[in-house]
Amino acid sequence: MALASLLILITATSYAVLCAARPFAPCRKCSGTGARTRRRTVTVCRRCHGDRARLRIGRRLLNHSRTIHAAGTRPHATDRKAAPWQ
Repeated sequence: MALASLLILITATSYAVLCAARPFAPCRKCSGTGARTRRRTVTVCRRCHGDRARLRIGRRLLNHSRTIHAAGTRPHATDRKAAPWQ
């Protein structure tokens, strides 16, 4: 039981490090080429729009959680000196 938990923890940690180090992965639909070939015609990949890369799911979750946190917290007070007339 402890070994299985440890393996799951190591796998999750390594995926988090991978998402931080390399947030983009090759597109699965076009295999990272940016183009699809159908009936002797070459078209731009609809999934990656020709960018040849996609954002990893873990990085997408991280970005979404950062957006939620930023929207729910108060803005930091600025350390401006008060004007003498205020």
